[in-house]
Amino acid sequence: MATLNLGILAHVDAGKTSLTERLLHAAGVIDRPGSVDDGNTQTDSLALERQRGITIKSAVVSFALDGVTVNLIDTPGHPDFIAEVERVLNVLDGAVLVVSAVEGVQAQTRVLMRTLRRLRIPTLVFVNKIDRRGARHRDLLRSIAEKLTPAVVPMGSPDGLGTREARFTPFTAADGDFTVALAERLADHDDALLAAYVDGAEALSGHRLRAELAAQTGRALVHPVFFGSAVTGAGVATLMAGVRELLPAAEGDADGPVSGTVFKVDRGPAGEKIAYARLFSGTVRTRDRLRYGRDGEGKVTGISVFDQGAAVPRESVGAGRIGLLRGLAGVRIGDTLGGAETAPAPERHFAPPTLETVVEPCRSADRRALHLALSQLAEADPLINLRQDARRGEISVSLYGEVQKEVIEATLAEEFGVEVTFRESTTICIERPAGTGAAFELIGKEPNPFLATVGLRVEPRPPGSGVEFGLEVELGSMPFSFMKAIEETVHETLREGVHGWQVTDCAVTLTHSGYWARQSHSHGVFDKSMSSTAGDFRNLTPLVLMAALRRAGTRVHEPMHRFRLEVPADAFSPVLSALARLRAVPLAPVTRGASYVLDGEIPAAQVHELEQRLPGLTGGEGVLESAFDHYRPVTGPAPARRRTDHNPLDRKEYLLHVVRRVRGPGGQGD
Repeated sequence: MATLNLGILAHVDAGKTSLTERLLHAAGVIDRPGSVDDGNTQTDSLALERQRGITIKSAVVSFALDGVTVNLIDTPGHPDFIAEVERVLNVLDGAVLVVSAVEGVQAQTRVLMRTLRRLRIPTLVFVNKIDRRGARHRDLLRSIAEKLTPAVVPMGSPDGLGTREARFTPFTAADGDFTVALAERLADHDDALLAAYVDGAEALSGHRLRAELAAQTGRALVHPVFFGSAVTGAGVATLMAGVRELLPAAEGDADGPVSGTVFKVDRGPAGEKIAYARLFSGTVRTRDRLRYGRDGEGKVTGISVFDQGAAVPRESVGAGRIGLLRGLAGVRIGDTLGGAETAPAPERHFAPPTLETVVEPCRSADRRALHLALSQLAEADPLINLRQDARRGEISVSLYGEVQKEVIEATLAEEFGVEVTFRESTTICIERPAGTGAAFELIGKEPNPFLATVGLRVEPRPPGSGVEFGLEVELGSMPFSFMKAIEETVHETLREGVHGWQVTDCAVTLTHSGYWARQSHSHGVFDKSMSSTAGDFRNLTPLVLMAALRRAGTRVHEPMHRFRLEVPADAFSPVLSALARLRAVPLAPVTRGASYVLDGEIPAAQVHELEQRLPGLTGGEGVLESAFDHYRPVTGPAPARRRTDHNPLDRKEYLLHVVRRVRGPGGQGD
């Protein structure tokens, strides 16, 4: 049976979880749709999700649709949990983007559609809540075309908007206006179709147009739009027919090499890890030895696949399917399966977290339990990015927003019995090299106390390119384990740059290397004092790298959000003054009726304050959309972040911690 891995995405409260329930009900998986308000939905299984009425973790359910197994993945809609959405995007064959017929296109809707189009994920749009008072049709279609994509294809017409009797009537080949509009839209991407259309629309059969619509939808060139209601079920059958007809099923060779990616990690009743994995090719069987991540390997002790709404045990899982794998003790979110050379690496589609906070236990005796609990949470969400300051006994976590902080607090209390408080959130900056710098230290030469030679050069790279490690020495000039130790330590050291922020967008090149071969005394006992070890390279690399980075110089960059602000005309002046005080840079305003629409950019650190002040400035009528856009160099003194490492910028302090002795300051690496 063919498989379709389908994502349901939306801005929070657009009704995607309710739509998931309605789809499961229509497919015969459940007897009646659950309710988000009642806390009895299939996919919101966490107690916290049921209490708050929002989706926090992605969840997978399945149903059969005309010979296709649909693995339906419900994702969070709140922007604070965008990391969950990002992981799901890497495993999708298609998506349904849900838009509220009342609220229309919202900030998160735009972020999601922009990403879906960039990744060329085939996407249908479902306008939900047509039974709600204030539901819109034509002006909402125009808004979707203006704000999301002009390549929309309305698939029918809603009637009775705003009432419980609201329904959706699909267009057919007999609808002349629909046929003409569809032919015009599809002809933009098909020269043969354009020629036939020019010869006369009557030359185009309904069958040919539907086939071309499916082909162009599958290539993410056009996006069919359906209307309906997840509560009443109106339009859902037509949407399901569109899913089956217009979205492409998964592809992959079940007999090929194993290739897959892990997009979620849960823990079972006994604390064992359960990896949610999408297989792109090959077949994984119980008791197989499976490679994962950089160098992990484990024996698969159990497999489950999704069938009719539940995960059921199976002996194997093949290409195109999603499987739950047990037995991979060291597996992490984002790990590739089958070896790095066979599986596509997961991509980053959204911005990293831009806030961080210190988490403190209410009871000092819970400090160790807090660390263990946060470590488990970080397994399920690596972007939490734990930073532990052993000297101060503090643990910091990264955040997308204040709601995420509340969820972490509740999760720690309910699942781990640890009550915590948070310090005020602060903005996470980054550092980028301002120029080129190099340093080296030689084995056996003062003041180098380690049995290793390391030379490194740091150079800037284009924004967004990340960190690249390269060699100017022969790969075989010393043992590979020593090379690997240097590379891994470079990435670890760059987590805290000259000013304490993570360093990115740079190239680090190994320019010098050297070691002392393994030596023994005459009686054959290994003598560490005469032989280089990987530890020597791990200890020396931070000193050399930070010396090179200090010579290159770094600039601190702060995260910037792009914003769109719609305010009443009489509130424009006070809003403009507030934006100036918040260091925002607005563009020229655009008049829209009795309102002004203002685009621009604002420091991420000021977004929360703008959100709090906007209702008072606009009488509750201001509407703000914002999303991360880029990093901008900080003007004025560079902000610094307290270090959590052994501070390789201070040679004396570093050596006191690492080797408990000091050979004196100065030297090549200083």
